[in-house]
Amino acid sequence: MSQTASIWIVILAALAAANLPFINERLLAVMPLAREKNLAIRVAELVLMYFLVGGLGLLLEQHAGQIAPQTWEFYAVTGPLFIILAFPGFIWRYLRRHHPRPRTET
Repeated sequence: MSQTASIWIVILAALAAANLPFINERLLAVMPLAREKNLAIRVAELVLMYFLVGGLGLLLEQHAGQIAPQTWEFYAVTGPLFIILAFPGFIWRYLRRHHPRPRTET
């Protein structure tokens, strides 16, 4: 796999993982919860997804060759970038007006 393909895989995985906590009501998109997720749970999932995507990037970088050292500047850039990627999911969950579904008589 080329480095360009690896980069695009990480970017697309980051986009999907950043929005995943806001799109569904399951914990880590797997376990159903008894009640609706609150913002604290969604932010904790977002942090976990950040590290999972970082692990994927590290794995792909290791597969391509030598791993470049990451200092604090790397995390100072990628953390806010991941939050920016989560913006569409946040807008959809908290700022979009959700219309109630009409009841059906059965």
